[in-house]
Amino acid sequence: MNHSEIVSFLWGVADLIRDTFKRGKYQDVILPLTVLRRLDCVLAPTKEHVLETQAKLKDKKLENLDPQLRKAAGFAFYNTSRYDFDKLLADAPHLASNLRNYIASFSPNMREVLEKFEFDNTISKLDEAGLLFQVLERFKNVDLHPDKVDNPTMGTIFEELIRKFNEALNENPGEHFTPRDVVHLMADLLLAGDEEQIRRKGVVITVYDPCCGSGGMLTISKGHILAGRRKNDTLIREPINPEADIHLFGQEVNPETFAVCKSDLFMKSTEGRDAENIAFGTTLSNDRHAGRDFDYLITNPPYGKDWKRDEEAVVAEHERGLSGRFGPGLPRISDGQLLFLLHMLAHMKEQKDGGSRLAIIMNGSPLFTGDAGSGESEIRRFILESDWLEALVALPEQLFYNTGIATYVWVLTNRKAPERKGKVQLIDATSFWSPMRKSLGDKRREVPPKKAEEILRLLRSFEEGEFVKIFPTTHFGFRKITVERPLKLNFQASAERIARLEEERGFQGLTQSKKKGEGGAKEEDDGRVFQKAILVLLRYLQDTLYKDREEFTAVLQGAAKKANVKLPAHILKAVLSALSDRDETASICRDTDGNPEPDPDLRDTESVPLADGADPVDERAVPASVRAFFEREVKPHVPDAWIHTSRRDAKDGHVGIIGYEINFNRYFYKYTPPRPLEEIEADIRAIEKDIIQMLAEITGSKHGD
Repeated sequence: MNHSEIVSFLWGVADLIRDTFKRGKYQDVILPLTVLRRLDCVLAPTKEHVLETQAKLKDKKLENLDPQLRKAAGFAFYNTSRYDFDKLLADAPHLASNLRNYIASFSPNMREVLEKFEFDNTISKLDEAGLLFQVLERFKNVDLHPDKVDNPTMGTIFEELIRKFNEALNENPGEHFTPRDVVHLMADLLLAGDEEQIRRKGVVITVYDPCCGSGGMLTISKGHILAGRRKNDTLIREPINPEADIHLFGQEVNPETFAVCKSDLFMKSTEGRDAENIAFGTTLSNDRHAGRDFDYLITNPPYGKDWKRDEEAVVAEHERGLSGRFGPGLPRISDGQLLFLLHMLAHMKEQKDGGSRLAIIMNGSPLFTGDAGSGESEIRRFILESDWLEALVALPEQLFYNTGIATYVWVLTNRKAPERKGKVQLIDATSFWSPMRKSLGDKRREVPPKKAEEILRLLRSFEEGEFVKIFPTTHFGFRKITVERPLKLNFQASAERIARLEEERGFQGLTQSKKKGEGGAKEEDDGRVFQKAILVLLRYLQDTLYKDREEFTAVLQGAAKKANVKLPAHILKAVLSALSDRDETASICRDTDGNPEPDPDLRDTESVPLADGADPVDERAVPASVRAFFEREVKPHVPDAWIHTSRRDAKDGHVGIIGYEINFNRYFYKYTPPRPLEEIEADIRAIEKDIIQMLAEITGSKHGD
């Protein structure tokens, strides 16, 4: 059976159960039975041998039969039930109970996998609807043995099915599976430049995916090393090292895809080593591979998915600083992509132990979301200042099943080649695609092998060109400074401005009391009397416009003294606020030390590019590059402005907060000049002429009537 035949068969099963199960629940039937039938086909040749071995060992009263039964099965799992799909169907009246017995008779490691499907309730539902026999018979008649349907084909089918199920459930766009063409490209980017190292005799390599899904990224990465790359059974790229010892590791939070991944890996080898390395659970709050480092790390984390369920554990680990995984910073709660990146970085091997490489695909948000000092910016800062970002590859849109958004592959390593140190390579591969003959959901494009080779060539060449830009890591950094301008106010005790005073919070507070009962009532009455006294005082002031706060304050306090009205500081502040207006011709307002007060409404910020290299600072901790930028870009336009020196970066203590962002599209923007006005006018006249002609034909009148 080929891919389309198998998909057609599985959707035929869906048609059978459509009246009993909602579309979003088809997976409850199809996924576990597909896995069970596949296991049944794999174990069929050694089934009798396993049963005979079990019978012999029971007679010897051995306590642990597991090693011998594994050996008899030829795999790291087995089934000791006398049933298989044929025998189950032969006893139709007891099919439900026998099927449960069959599932319970798998080895403990496989039972753990199958339990994730929670299939028991589904068996009851199928049995009650009279569908269990029909559905099982359908599966019995299809051979899903890996010799008939290889693992890559089966993995693609699994992912297509789960994609359709997720569509039916309106799942978040992040809840999708990575198309094979994208995974092959990511594996290429991950391994690029390491071929000689991988070819070493006796090399042992570990590959890890913290969001492994059905295991595609792990198995394809392994396949690129051991078997090369094939297209339609034709070898299009030689393996890197067929003798390499590859160990796969992963973790998955979705129970169904975890079961698909682990069962598939159990069937891929006799020892089941890779399958045992796949852990279940949420990676962010329960790292099942804590304390282990890996050579290669690759993943496609969920996009735009919040991390609320993991918040308590993640925040606690962040507070441990760099001794935890999330020390550099925390992104906003609505999107956890960068947390997965930090998690991967925490699992890199140290340079002295050979270092690591990792590839992660994310949407555009992690590139630029978050201002200077935010969690996202601090994570980018940590990566770029550590000089771990090797390359960013912008992929075409419409590559994914459930979303057409733009995506980017980040390639990171802590063992950059000498020529790449301190630099980041940007590759614009948005045009490297071919249209698909048939769309799969939102996936209308693919990256075929030839296009992938071109992208890989651009990465390896490390030369600037139409599709490649190379920048120093500091190019993406900036120091955000606050620019202040002086507060200039005029003052006048006009009727309009006095009316404003009644809206001032400090003035209104005079009639409010926290006390209860008579004491509170007396305070409020006294406050109303005080309010009236202040208003009377202000109405008796001359309606003169003052352009100096000190002068007006002296006049006001003099009048208050004559009227025997005491103005506390907070009331004086409320009065001055109500009676003032901004005035560029007025004198500068100054504090008690004679320094200009800043005007909050004129406050602005500037992003100063980070200096490439040492950046001396003056006695106020203002970097020379910031001072030069300010004198060049700000002072000529606003001569009275100054830098707010109290706002400093938490890490280096210098004025201005450091931020990092990568505005990828800016670097590859191509200006297209507008068409000449004459051409546009000519087109408009031609269209008008066509419209008149069509109207004439409709009305039957002559042209021009």
